[in-house]
Amino acid sequence: MRADATVQMPAVLSSTEAHEPVTTPTATRRPKTSLLLGLLLACWLVPLAANAVHAAWLLPPVVLLGTASLLRSGRSLLDRVVLAFALLAGLTCAVGLLFTVWPWGLHPVPVTGLALTVLTLAAVLSQRAPRLPRPSWSDLLSLAAAALAAGYLATPYLRASSFGQRLNLAMVGEDNGRHPALVDVIGRVGGYLFLDPDTAREHIFSGLVHYPQGWHFTTALLDGFLRSAGDPPTGARLMDHYVLWCLATFGLLLLALIWAAQHVAGPLHALRRLVLIIAVTALVLGTELPRLFVAGYPSETFGLSLSAILIALVVRPLYRLREQLILVGALLIAIGFSYYLFLFPTGAMVLCWLIADRRRLRARAGTVAAIAVPTAVLAPLIPLLGLLVAGQSEALAAPGGTPPVETYNTMLGLGAAVVAAVLVRTNLAESTWRRYLVTLAVGLFFSASMAAVNLANGTQPAYYFGKTAHLVIAVLIIGAAALARLLPVPAQSTDSEPRRRPITSALPAVATAALVTLAVLAGTGLLGWTGGYFHRTGSNGTWAKDWADRDVRDVTRSASVTSIAYRNYPAIPGTVTLVVDKQGLQGYRESVFLSAMQGTSGQTEPGIYFQIYDEPERTAEILRRVPRPLRLIVAHPEAQQAIDRALKADPTLRDGLTMVPLKPTTPR
Repeated sequence: MRADATVQMPAVLSSTEAHEPVTTPTATRRPKTSLLLGLLLACWLVPLAANAVHAAWLLPPVVLLGTASLLRSGRSLLDRVVLAFALLAGLTCAVGLLFTVWPWGLHPVPVTGLALTVLTLAAVLSQRAPRLPRPSWSDLLSLAAAALAAGYLATPYLRASSFGQRLNLAMVGEDNGRHPALVDVIGRVGGYLFLDPDTAREHIFSGLVHYPQGWHFTTALLDGFLRSAGDPPTGARLMDHYVLWCLATFGLLLLALIWAAQHVAGPLHALRRLVLIIAVTALVLGTELPRLFVAGYPSETFGLSLSAILIALVVRPLYRLREQLILVGALLIAIGFSYYLFLFPTGAMVLCWLIADRRRLRARAGTVAAIAVPTAVLAPLIPLLGLLVAGQSEALAAPGGTPPVETYNTMLGLGAAVVAAVLVRTNLAESTWRRYLVTLAVGLFFSASMAAVNLANGTQPAYYFGKTAHLVIAVLIIGAAALARLLPVPAQSTDSEPRRRPITSALPAVATAALVTLAVLAGTGLLGWTGGYFHRTGSNGTWAKDWADRDVRDVTRSASVTSIAYRNYPAIPGTVTLVVDKQGLQGYRESVFLSAMQGTSGQTEPGIYFQIYDEPERTAEILRRVPRPLRLIVAHPEAQQAIDRALKADPTLRDGLTMVPLKPTTPR
């Protein structure tokens, strides 16, 4: 088998539909009224029974598979499931607006009842009987690769023997102290916070009220199924649940990139498909993408997963135009609600696709308009709120982030290999790869624009430049499909050639595939004694390897202080509880995580979020600005001295103040 150029068609033939005959669907008899009423009744009785026996966690997979069974794009089970997830992600973010205002909040029974009712009516109206393809070996291998990679990153948490050790791992990323608080509050109030900002500010840091909440809303919703609508987790359980969902989200990113690469590649020989799955997994673990999990960026991870699926659909559109349009619209809405920084480049990629396929789209002008209107209203909703109401555009020039050397090495090294493979005649002859070059150019332009913003503000390309670079890296990883298509495969016997021995004829191709696989594993640092080409600056390992080899017994002082404070000093209703330590940044981080676990992020905001980090000035400012009653957990003698000096200078600050000493254990 070789990669032949595809015939130019109005639509690019999807790999998920390659060789699938396009037939006119036969009419399906609609069910009788009595049967339909019975099905609708079951849509509500099934979730009610599942929740009653604490098995509500089974309901989301049922909805996912039910949605997949009504789609017709995709030949394999993985194709259907990924496309169904994309559709549900957009619908969940959009319907979350309804869930926020209706009286049942995020309760699993009404949410599932509504979902199953919609699926039943969709099946009746479309006259589609539920149907799923059989799982193939590539489906199972793709799922196993994503699960193993996510499990590899989970090993430090699995080795941790105490909550203090798990908390220490989470505190590597400061954002891990804010995201769980947002999930917690959304779960408690039952919906998006930006719909009632005044009430939300009573529960959480005001800077998060208009933060993109698609991932947090979805996580809070799914966590309710996991608990069968039991009491929301708090404290240690909240952090454990949060870490579990972060791992699942990173596994989703892996699966999305593995699927996207296979979809873009088109029809592949089994040997090429095997190498591609391994290569994509290795590239994800070998580059800086695991930093998204380590540093606590679940929203970006979720947005990157959605973007990867959207990029695959833009590069190789589905043959069924209606499903293509619905999925593209759903993905744009989900990206806008979850991580709208990626909405700008992905929106531009979709615009390029619309222009390229304009003749095909004119034939379905009504469908295009019906989908474009809600997409145009919902997709930019969160960006507009963030930019116009919350003033989040100022954050684009934020300093900090990954040292650019790592990012440049990845973009230049991997980019050179991928572009060279795309420019080979076998690939470039296909319109798919010309579309790929357009999406890559859009990603690079957006990343360069963000770097220009940083430079214009007098800083080096930093925090949000790194975010845009992650999108470019994802595009390049998907582009590894171009390299896989160039691998030799076992020659097939023909009438004009004598039949070769299967083993003998396959040996050269298998040996080449094995050598390429070993080179990829070594180059990404998964094998060998070096960190590979994409290793961290100043380190001989990758983000994934350095994280997985972390000594969980080496608990930092901040994690020890926070763990002891959480265990010994429960929250007091109406009282602000903060930690003060020797260094201002230590007290800041300890207070962030403690308030997240105690559910008091709204009350502690005045004592945490202000631009003074040097001691004793920070402690004095806390005493002046935090409303009473106030309880200070004193974690170091020097912190007590700072309090005493401030009280001596202004004795009125003693009113409503309580101080409790904390003697943290010595970190091991």
